[in-house]
Parts: sequence; C-alpha cells; structure tokens
Amino acid sequence: MKSTLKQSRVRPPAMPRVIKTEAQYEATLARIEEIFDAVPGTPQGDELDLLVLLVETYEDEKYVIDLPDPIAALCFRMEQQELRPKDLIPYIGSKGKVSEVLSRRRPLSLTMIRKLVVGSLLPAEVALQVPVASPSRAPRKTAKSKLGRGAASRKNAS
Repeated sequence: MKSTLKQSRVRPPAMPRVIKTEAQYEATLARIEEIFDAVPGTPQGDELDLLVLLVETYEDEKYVIDLPDPIAALCFRMEQQELRPKDLIPYIGSKGKVSEVLSRRRPLSLTMIRKLVVGSLLPAEVALQVPVASPSRAPRKTAKSKLGRGAASRKNAS
C-alpha cells in the first residue's frame, strides 16, 4: 500500500515561467525537446505550445535582428537574381544615378524606393528605414547654427 501512495504523489512538471536567463532558456529548450512529439490538445501538447511561445518571446527580445541597409539589401537581391547595374535603370534612373546610388554617393529618392518596392527588388520596411548618421559624417554646422539661439532670434526680430 505504501508503494501506491508514493506513486500517487508524483509531482507534475513545474509550471512554465517567463524566461529571464540563458540557463532558463537552455532548460526550456531541453524540455521542448523532451515533449516535442506531444499530441495537440493534451496537457503535454498545451505545455509544448506554451513553452514555444516563451522561447519565441525570449529570442525576440534577446536576439534582435536589425533590418539590413537598403543598398546592401539591393546588392544582395541583384546577386540573387543575377542582375547587373544596367538592370536597375528602370527603377533608379540613368546609368550614372544607378552608379551613384550603389556607391552610396546618392540616397534613394522616394520615387526610386516606390519603383524598387513595386518591382519586388526591396521590401518596403527595408527601403524606408531612416538612415543612421555615422560619426565620421556628422552634419556640419551652418552659419545660422553658429549664431546661437539668441542671435538668431534677434536677427529674425529685426
């Protein structure tokens, strides 16, 4: 009789919790591997669904993947589709403009972006991202900004 009491006191698996550390992440992945073939709609199937959601949430926060640079993405697409710069003329403009865009001397205009997106050469979210200014190419101060706030307001008041 004692053996049946011990068997009935088997503890259920620990309640899944939000993953906060790499150790918890690894343990959750191991548990997912153990119950990977669980039948949907069963307690183990429900546990698997919950653990997968927890892992996805942790990975989305911990391992953020930034969008690629639009020009790098365009070059990658050109390589994938075996396109040459002259193939971009209908999307960007003249041969010179294509060269300037690919060498980063000219930014993509809104018209170029529209054509590239409609032509499926660039996803909109990649093409429309705001460029980040590099420290070496910080904006130069203009004469107006050198005057200072007070001097500029005095100049506009007169």
